[in-house]
Amino acid sequence: MTKHTFAICAYGDSPYLEACMKSLVSQSVKTNIILCTSTPSQYIEKLAAQYKIPVYVRQGESDIQDDWNFAYDKADSPLVTIAHQDDMYGKDYVKTLLKYYGKYPDMTLFTTDYVTVKERDLKGKKLVEWVKVILRLPLRNPKWNHFTWVKKAALMFGNSICCPACTYQKKILGDHLFQSEFRYTLDWDTLLSLAERRGRFICVERPLIYYRVHSGATTKKWIQNNKRSEEELAMFAKFWPKPAVQALEYFYKKAYGAYE
Repeated sequence: MTKHTFAICAYGDSPYLEACMKSLVSQSVKTNIILCTSTPSQYIEKLAAQYKIPVYVRQGESDIQDDWNFAYDKADSPLVTIAHQDDMYGKDYVKTLLKYYGKYPDMTLFTTDYVTVKERDLKGKKLVEWVKVILRLPLRNPKWNHFTWVKKAALMFGNSICCPACTYQKKILGDHLFQSEFRYTLDWDTLLSLAERRGRFICVERPLIYYRVHSGATTKKWIQNNKRSEEELAMFAKFWPKPAVQALEYFYKKAYGAYE
């Protein structure tokens, strides 16, 4: 049985989908790859056939949480990475993942550092990204990273964990992983839920994913209609009293500049 699966979530006809597929089939350690979509098209079918990736179609209206759960559930392996169609993975992502899985079988979450790729420029880390690195520091220590308070500490000042960099251990967590009341911050909310369960969060501070920011990204659309801000306030309220929530949201909005 394959230990790991990349489950690509494809929506529409992304011009970046092929680059994502190339990065997955080029892993230094071969792994299983599937593609799941609620918006089937000839474009998706053709690319998937080219790279010999099986396609699974979810019936019904497109929804991020439903689409992610469908992809996660379709993966037939203990470890599952929900691969976002616009992003690319470093060739040693799976190799590194399996190394830590073998060392820490109680690992429920594996994640890494990432490089932000923009449409017009490829700049170095911004301040907000360095802050996230600092927040993830306790997760690098195997003496601590199984404690609930340590896992939650990485989430208290915002979501310091890059969603597409995450792999989940399905063998421990079970099916239908995403059960959030939110739409934009469902990854942050899910991580909080996982932090409260038994299991270890492993973070490798090596950039093994290239996270693409572009004008068509869902994140930018949510910023423009203020839905992101509303949900983030609700998430901060799960950790902090109201005065602290307002202060944190003010500084957290500085991160929105990455999409401008």
